Amino acid sequence: MRRRPPFHARVAAAAAFLLLLSPAPTSQLGLGAAIGAWINGAPPPSTPTPASPVGQESPEYEALQALKAAITEDPRGALSSWQGGNVCAYKGVYCSASPDGGAASVVAGIDLNRANLRGTLPDAAVAGLAHLTFLHLNSNRLAGVVPDALRGLEYLTELDLSNNRFSGPFPSSTLLIPSLVYLDLRFNGFSGELPPELFAKAGLDAVFLNDNQFEGQIPDTLWSSPATVVTLANNHFTGPVPATYGFAGGRVREVLFLNNNLTGCVPEALGFLPSIQVLDLSFNALSGHLPGTLSCLSGIEVLNIAHNQLTGELPDLLCDLRRITNLSVAFNFFSGISQRCDRLAGRSVFDFVGNCVPGRDMQRPQPECDGFPGEGGLSCLRIPGARPVGCAEAAVSVGVGVGVTVGGLPFGMPGGSAGGAVTVTVP
Repeated sequence: MRRRPPFHARVAAAAAFLLLLSPAPTSQLGLGAAIGAWINGAPPPSTPTPASPVGQESPEYEALQALKAAITEDPRGALSSWQGGNVCAYKGVYCSASPDGGAASVVAGIDLNRANLRGTLPDAAVAGLAHLTFLHLNSNRLAGVVPDALRGLEYLTELDLSNNRFSGPFPSSTLLIPSLVYLDLRFNGFSGELPPELFAKAGLDAVFLNDNQFEGQIPDTLWSSPATVVTLANNHFTGPVPATYGFAGGRVREVLFLNNNLTGCVPEALGFLPSIQVLDLSFNALSGHLPGTLSCLSGIEVLNIAHNQLTGELPDLLCDLRRITNLSVAFNFFSGISQRCDRLAGRSVFDFVGNCVPGRDMQRPQPECDGFPGEGGLSCLRIPGARPVGCAEAAVSVGVGVGVTVGGLPFGMPGGSAGGAVTVTVP
């Protein structure tokens, strides 16, 4: 059964992960020197209208009028200036010199964020805008499916459709946009499974898919993605956390799995993500012991594994992470913590309430701890030995495939895909 976190926990998660529930991070991209796009909704700086503005004869004029016609409610008058042939004077429309070197200017961007527009986004409103570099439509009431014509926008780098009412399967047309860097589909009604090709798309740096109705297993290609930020929170994903470790996996800095229906063990391979700073696995049904390899996450700042079914003793080295500012293991079934973790608790960095640690305050009732079935028969293979692998001692080689081996033996990895392996050699 899907478990929604209580309101206070969701507020805490929102504060910890601004990328998830706040306006998107600011970035600036350009088409030539005349255009800039700000993903957080602030419009680009004003620029002089080129000498040869777009006119009524252009396909861009027709496309913008098709978009206006598809809007049934415009309570703030965002499109009231969309009249006449000079589309470069339309509010929310940004023009630039043509990248082809032509004399006429082109529509290089549209920013209608927070306009509360109601309507749809038809193919005709996109097909004629061949030179778009950014399309920002967040915080409106646009519904229906995402137009297939997006695949023809060869210059598009930023697509923000968040906070709308779009539905249907994952819009595969976005995977065919050759220059796409930023994809934001959060807070809509998309459903179905994610295509594995999503995480294999070259050049994609940020993927925001949280707060939809996506389901099924997260593709094993996740760790092969070039993206630095991936948010999958608040969906209906099931199955294990992907355990494959991809060739480009070292780029990921933030990944959010919270509030899904993920099961199984925390993969050993997560400890070999060299650039990870934020990892949230909370509010799932993960079980077994926590792998000691997580102590290898030298750059981790936020690690949240709260509200799962994890057992055993918390690895000592996990509490020695130098950059950690928020470590939460609350509401699991851990039976012991070390003095190292006590030091973190004294600095309000470490939260371990709601576990089964004897002699500690704010733990589960003993009958609840005694009645928990433990790992439920689930076998979580771990690195052999009395201590976790020393990160400085381990020689890690990264391939494109799916395996992690210790002394030639795979551990913590489901079979399936073909490819190379992450090999960990323990002296």
